[in-house]
Amino acid sequence: MAFLEINNVNKRFGQFVAVEDFNLKVERGEFVSFLGPSGCGKTTTLRMVAGFEMPTEGEILISGADVTHKPPNQRNVGMVFQSYALFPNMTVADNIGFGLKVARKGKDEIAKVVDEMLALIHMESFRQRYPYQMSGGQQQRVALARALAIHPQVLLLDEPLSALDAKIRVELRTEIRAIQQKLGITTIYVTHDQEEALSLSDRIVVMKDGHIEQVGSPFQIYNFPETPFVASFVGTLNVVDAVVRDPQSGALTVDGQEIQTAQPLSVSAGQTVRIAVRPEMLRMTANSGSGGTNELSGTVDTVTFLGSIVRVQVRLEKSKLFFDMFNNPHLVPPQVGEKLTVYFPREACLVV
Repeated sequence: MAFLEINNVNKRFGQFVAVEDFNLKVERGEFVSFLGPSGCGKTTTLRMVAGFEMPTEGEILISGADVTHKPPNQRNVGMVFQSYALFPNMTVADNIGFGLKVARKGKDEIAKVVDEMLALIHMESFRQRYPYQMSGGQQQRVALARALAIHPQVLLLDEPLSALDAKIRVELRTEIRAIQQKLGITTIYVTHDQEEALSLSDRIVVMKDGHIEQVGSPFQIYNFPETPFVASFVGTLNVVDAVVRDPQSGALTVDGQEIQTAQPLSVSAGQTVRIAVRPEMLRMTANSGSGGTNELSGTVDTVTFLGSIVRVQVRLEKSKLFFDMFNNPHLVPPQVGEKLTVYFPREACLVV
């Protein structure tokens, strides 16, 4: 039996269906992210696990116990909110110890746990500060420590880094993952940021319109998307139209240029399909006829400097493809208007 089970859960607000037929099993100590655009139902699902919303149908089990209709204070879950939600009139130490105080723990136990949490988030010297005296990243560390202080069975995080600047987000997500692994706590993390989900998670649940589109490891989600939505939402993607020439051999034409997929196609000759290729699979080459690769020739449309990478867009007859080159002091990028051939392996060509 999985540690956390969400079985056949539905949530309706009047006639609006926020979550439909949601099924997920999470193992003890696993880090699972709910990833999707705004309004896809990921936060509603998290709130049902927390007890802030009750499912219209279905059940939620934690460690074998049915908590579907229990209030939040009877579920032993810790919650970290996007807005920090610290008590402004309390010090850092008092904020961290608040849940323990509500649980009527003794002063000595509260003091011990607060010291442990402050050490865990490396903020021992901040114990007497108030929220207004700290940065956003520091406040979110305190919110995380407060959620962990009650030793929850499940840690829930609702877009906890979205209000922070980019550099702090990267630093703090690394700390969150390190703390989660150190404590071995089962964690559900809600985000719309694909980079966060890919870098943090053991598994990712991609959601759209209240449904699960795909569940898998970051490697599976990125490299083997099962639906057009997952392919387009996770990572950057080139998507172009292609005409099927020979379904059995996987032969296609893109703007009159022939390419092949690695697998036969289950469509008819002459049909137009959409193919997707990750930009990192494209390379420049001066050689034609390379075995096992596809080649497309066009004209350089734009060259954009993005710091660590240089993004090159190539225009075919009607379609456009882009690929990234790692920047270095000796890089000589192609010039706008230059004729260029790009190649990519047949396995990288996904029909969506």
